[in-house]
Amino acid sequence: MATRKSIFITGGASGIGRAIALRFAREGWFIGLGDVNEGGMRETEALIGNGFTYAHVFDVRDREAWDVALEAFSMAAGGRIDVMANNAGIPLGGSLEENSVEEIERCLDINLKGAFFGAQAVMPHLMKTAPGSCLLNTASAAGLYGTGGASVYSATKFGVRALTESLDAEWAEHGIEVRSLMPSFIDTPLLDHSPNAKANEQIRQRVKDGGLEITPVEEVGEAAWRAVHGKELHVKVGKTAKSMAFAARWMPGRVRKMSRDNSRPLGR
Repeated sequence: MATRKSIFITGGASGIGRAIALRFAREGWFIGLGDVNEGGMRETEALIGNGFTYAHVFDVRDREAWDVALEAFSMAAGGRIDVMANNAGIPLGGSLEENSVEEIERCLDINLKGAFFGAQAVMPHLMKTAPGSCLLNTASAAGLYGTGGASVYSATKFGVRALTESLDAEWAEHGIEVRSLMPSFIDTPLLDHSPNAKANEQIRQRVKDGGLEITPVEEVGEAAWRAVHGKELHVKVGKTAKSMAFAARWMPGRVRKMSRDNSRPLGR
C-alpha cells in the first residue's frame, strides 16, 4: 500500500469539489476526481498541477459505475482510499407545484441516491485504511430547516444529514469516521443556474435580493480539511449556516416564522 494519502471527490469538475481537491492537494494528497464533466475535471487537474491526480468520468446514479470508479482510483493511488467526499449534487428551487416529475427525480437521484450508492461502494476501501479513514458528505444549511421554495432540495439534504448520522453510528466499530459539510450559499457556478425549468431568474440574484450571504468557495475547502481531521459531526460553513443551526435549536418558533415570511420560491 502506498504511503501518500488519497481522497476521491465526486463533483470534482468545479465548485465545492474543486475547492476540496485544491485544499487536500496542498497537503500532498493524491487526488481522485469523479464527475460527468470531463473538461471540468481536466481544469481541476491543471490547477493542481503536480501530477498526483486521477480523473474518472461516471454518473453517481449508476451503482455499478461506482465500483468501477473507486477500484480504478484505488489502483492509481497505490491501493488506498483514505477519504471519500460524497459531494456531487444539483440545485432545484421553485415551489413544489412548479417542479416537474423529471426535475424531482433527477434531484433525488443525484443528491440522495448517489450519496447512498457512494457510501455503500466506498466502505470496503475505507475499511482498509481504518482507523482514521473518513466519509465526507456534502449536506447543506438546507438540511437544518426546510427551505420554502426548495422543498425537494431540502429533503435531499436532510437525507444526507440522516445518512451521515446513521453511518457515524454503524461504522464506528470499524474505525471509519463520517462527517458532513453544511454550507449555506457558496460562490460557485451553481448560483448562476435557474432554480428550475420554469424560472427566468438566476439563483444568485434571488440570494442577493434576499440580502443573504454568499460565502467564498475556498472556505468550504478549509472546512472539509477541518471536518476530516476534527471531531464535529456536521461542520457548518458560512455565517448563514451557523446562524440557522443556532436558531433552529434554540428559537424554532422564530425560524418557522422567518421561513414563512421569506417563502417566496426561488425563481418567482
